[in-house]
Amino acid sequence: MTSNFQTYHEQTPADVKEAKGLHLLTQNTPNGQKIQIFLEELATTHCTEWATTLIDTSTNEQKKGWFLSLNPNGRIPVLVDNTQTPPHPVMETSAQLLYLLQHFDVEKKFGFQDELEQSEVIQWLFFWHGSGAPYQGNMTFFRKAQEQSSFAITRFRKETFRVFGVLELQLSGKYTGQAKDYLAGRGKGKYTVADMGTWAWVKNWRGSGFTEEEMGAFPHLLGWIERIGERQAVQRGIGGKYVLV
Repeated sequence: MTSNFQTYHEQTPADVKEAKGLHLLTQNTPNGQKIQIFLEELATTHCTEWATTLIDTSTNEQKKGWFLSLNPNGRIPVLVDNTQTPPHPVMETSAQLLYLLQHFDVEKKFGFQDELEQSEVIQWLFFWHGSGAPYQGNMTFFRKAQEQSSFAITRFRKETFRVFGVLELQLSGKYTGQAKDYLAGRGKGKYTVADMGTWAWVKNWRGSGFTEEEMGAFPHLLGWIERIGERQAVQRGIGGKYVLV
């Protein structure tokens, strides 16, 4: 059976449709940083290579037809695997992290071979994707909005703080008896895509309007933020190469 599916179009920028291998279309936001960090980690451990196109979302480039053929939701980042025929676009950051884990980290250095431990990775990845980022993102949006809504700000602020508390419970081991360095895995856990997908947002707690006094209630979470932030690949993944100039 033939297919009329087209990944690229006449309007697709040349650097996008001529890219080889993995290609990341991104902006240096928390969502973009999730994938930027993982690619930088893979570069360290697997010598993974990829091309990057920086998207200026303030110009609505992500709403143009060529971009919507890659991601109908019109959001960054988009990951395109040009080693597939036709090139295979992946939208949604958690799906992108899992795609890279499956196809470019076969040893599961950033996941687990054990099914139950990998289940923990997926649980925490989905937890932040569905229950963390939407609250923190909306809180930031309403705090900066021209038309202020105290109800919306208060609502999303409380929920973000509550979700930070959930992360603290997991890391502290308050109810499990096992303090953890990372979110998923037996014992103290292991650094995985679940941490990458969560850290990119949580690290911005100051920008979200929380005080040091408030965050003092979450010492294990603060330690986790600092621990991950010290990784060289993480620093590269949020660094200047991904900043629009």
